[in-house]
Amino acid sequence: MVLAISKTNHDGAVDFRGNPVDNSKTGGWLAAGLILGTELSERICVMGISMNLVTYLVGDLNLSSSRSANIVTNFMGALNILALFGGFLADSKLGRFLTIAIFASICAIGVTLLTLATAIPSMKPPRCDHHTKQQCIEANGSQLAMLYVALSTIALGGSGIKSNVSGFGSDQFDISNPKEEKAMVYFFNRFYFCVSLGSLFAVTILVYIQDEVGRGWGYGISAGTMIVAVVVLICGIRIYRYKKPQGSPLTVIWRVVFLAIKNRKHPYPANPGFLNGYSNSKVPHTTRFRCLDKAAILNDNANSDESRNNPWLVSSITQVEEVKMVINLIPIWSTCILFWTVYSQMNTFTIEQASIMNRKLVKFNVPAGSFSVFLFISILLFTSLNERVIVPVARKITRDPKGLRSLQRVGIGLVFSVIGMIASAIVEKKRRETHQNEMKKLSAFWLVPQFFLVGAGEAFAYVGQLEFFIREAPESMKSMSTGLFLSSLAMGFFMSSVLVTLTDMATNGSWLTDNLNKGKLENFYGLLVILGFINFLVFLVLATRHRYKVQNFNGGGNVENNDIENCNITNTEMVDDIQGKKPAIGGKEEA
Repeated sequence: MVLAISKTNHDGAVDFRGNPVDNSKTGGWLAAGLILGTELSERICVMGISMNLVTYLVGDLNLSSSRSANIVTNFMGALNILALFGGFLADSKLGRFLTIAIFASICAIGVTLLTLATAIPSMKPPRCDHHTKQQCIEANGSQLAMLYVALSTIALGGSGIKSNVSGFGSDQFDISNPKEEKAMVYFFNRFYFCVSLGSLFAVTILVYIQDEVGRGWGYGISAGTMIVAVVVLICGIRIYRYKKPQGSPLTVIWRVVFLAIKNRKHPYPANPGFLNGYSNSKVPHTTRFRCLDKAAILNDNANSDESRNNPWLVSSITQVEEVKMVINLIPIWSTCILFWTVYSQMNTFTIEQASIMNRKLVKFNVPAGSFSVFLFISILLFTSLNERVIVPVARKITRDPKGLRSLQRVGIGLVFSVIGMIASAIVEKKRRETHQNEMKKLSAFWLVPQFFLVGAGEAFAYVGQLEFFIREAPESMKSMSTGLFLSSLAMGFFMSSVLVTLTDMATNGSWLTDNLNKGKLENFYGLLVILGFINFLVFLVLATRHRYKVQNFNGGGNVENNDIENCNITNTEMVDDIQGKKPAIGGKEEA
């Protein structure tokens, strides 16, 4: 179905017929709720796979621990890095709705393929119960081929959902309407609540079905859930608000950089008001990355009205400032990567630890993959506390209507991740010593603190990062900026694979062995503690220097670096809160 969205203006939201929206009949929580249902289903599929896949690879396909961990982290990395592609398609060609609908269908096909790959007996090597795995036959290339195709298809489908659901959901709220702006304050929190709810269902019900009934049944339920989600999404087509695709954001970035280099020898105008499109700019002019301003210089070849509108001869100040916004996201993006490297351990080595520990609960043997339930209980708990307790208390302390700003949430999440790895190292050392000295298995419930701490960190970091990348990015690049956020997850998972490989090489495989009882996994966790602490210090420096984007800018103008009270707000409140100082308040608050 092709949506007639070309009849509206460049910025306005339209209904499915392409007419200006009626706020009383479109958007709001009903539309956002249907959209969140798609993300809920995506989480059920992806988390139901990733949180228990390592036990299938090691236990059924007889692969090594390090290889299995890398397959899981590479799958999650591909899922998130491809989000850049999904965001690019939505922003440049398809729009968010069509992108979500198409990629959700692809995801459903992928999960169906995975169901077949795990249910067909010939897709697995002979069963082997030898505890050392040294005498077991690993799955061959042809047996792994269908698994890899299925995982790749799921990664592609999930990427288009992840990069657009939050942006499409936020499109259902009009921030110029005070009532809807207030509702949007809670959107990102409730978005992640749904994400965690789907994950909780996946690691409890689905993981149990996979282990006790069969992988085919578990993945089949996931495929059915995704198909239902596509149908529900399409049913809401009449009540959604749509935004017109505004062309390739990569083309805009390339043009600005190209013209800035081309005009590098031109002098800056005496007054920034002489820059192209200054008076009717949709975003305020800033003095940061001033070299890019040369892309908007009106030289002799671009003085006519026709030339001013030719983007290959001269950029507008709006386009230049949008590129500056994207560049401004990169430093914070780089410091978010390590959090997801830490988080990836909850999907891999921590699950493998649980598989060789005492998992008895009364007379019930808890599946190793189901211990992730404590991760998501923690996320749900802190997401709820954040909305009902933490934010109201923070408002009173900081006198900031938002309570906690996006980068403050990210900083808190980074601290929790470091503490979580400290707990992981302590528990693993105790587990190994208990096995060696007392010849018994330590209770797997000793793993609960690290799940709880990393889950609490994710509740802050994910919501903070998502809000930061969506709110701080240009409106025309919202989906792509979500993809940029998700690429930090991807890089975190890929970094985990790299660290595992490098650690294996540096220690000759003595830390990360196939038999964890003979390895030193706690040393690997200790390495993550050191890296996490250094990363947090770098984040603090960058966060205190970041200036938040001006929201609801109404006309052309210049914003100097020190114009904090009227327009931009630096993130000094993170450090000020720690030191007990009163933060600087001003300007239009982020929603």
